[in-house]
Amino acid sequence: MGDGSLVPMTRIDKDPRQDGTGRPDAVTVRGLVKHYGETKALDGVDLDVREGTVRGVLGPNGAGKTTLVRILSTLLVPDSGRAVVAGFDVVGQPRSLRRVIGLTGQYASVDEKLSGRENLYLIGRLLDLPRKEARTRADELLERFSLTDAAKRPASTYSGGMRRRLDLAASMIGSPSVLFLDEPTTGLDPRTRNEVWTEVKRMVGDGVTVLLTTQYMEEAEQLANELTVIDRGKVIANGAIDELKAKVGGRTLRIRPADPLELRPTASALDEFGLTGPGGATVDIATGTVLVPILSDEQLTAVVGALTARGITLAGLGTELPSLDEVFLSLTGHRATEPTDPGDPQDTPADRSYEEAAV
Repeated sequence: MGDGSLVPMTRIDKDPRQDGTGRPDAVTVRGLVKHYGETKALDGVDLDVREGTVRGVLGPNGAGKTTLVRILSTLLVPDSGRAVVAGFDVVGQPRSLRRVIGLTGQYASVDEKLSGRENLYLIGRLLDLPRKEARTRADELLERFSLTDAAKRPASTYSGGMRRRLDLAASMIGSPSVLFLDEPTTGLDPRTRNEVWTEVKRMVGDGVTVLLTTQYMEEAEQLANELTVIDRGKVIANGAIDELKAKVGGRTLRIRPADPLELRPTASALDEFGLTGPGGATVDIATGTVLVPILSDEQLTAVVGALTARGITLAGLGTELPSLDEVFLSLTGHRATEPTDPGDPQDTPADRSYEEAAV
């Protein structure tokens, strides 16, 4: 794939969308289409990622997330549509683009026979860094990712979490302005996942723009400024997390009686006063609360009045939006970890080999 590759293109206006801070888009995608045989992995995807933010891309297995990342990182050529990353066309200017982006895929791409320092130095040299600068940059990243003590050990001796941190360090060798993270914490334990999240937040704090694909709702909550939900190759929702939750609706009132023994009397009182709707109140013994679907804003005042009339003292009263998992379920009809296509063409061994060769 050279800089002269030609693909049918759609026009991208030179007036990038901006947020309240005046930041332009680091990634702009219009009408992206990609087929695998008869399977349409991407079906006219539009996407914008503002500079210095994290755009989370959610979707079940087979939704097209990995195909999108591979196109944006120049590993695949789209069938049609256009994408511009950091000012470079992904098809027309792939060599220039590769110098300003980083990529961490679902599988660690480090050379297990080389040490951590050798891995990073090699990548630095491949990016045309002078020898001294490549060594300095490698040592800086080894320290940043808490790998200095293991710098001389072969990567084959690293734990899964250490390999993932080395992989992230490798993606940062060239000081990229845009970083693609394709399900970066798949298979990691909770502690290591938190370590990765910390590093991603630090990168964004340094001004890096991140496009993150994930199936972990908690990961999206922790890292993403805005979300795009993809299902069967199509974008079905865009927006900030709270915006998507508000669109789905279904706010819940969580009531905490001062006396845990008042849980069931509280639920009964609300049912009796007709303040819980058809579903009734739900008692959550584990958290010591009563959950009630919110029917209207006036309901809150009525709830307090009804419980006061019954002599029930409250220790807490608050509202909750639906969880992100509930939002995803409402939008797609299935949970994020359920595959929609058992023959997912976006994660085959052949694809992984191609990705490694292209890098």
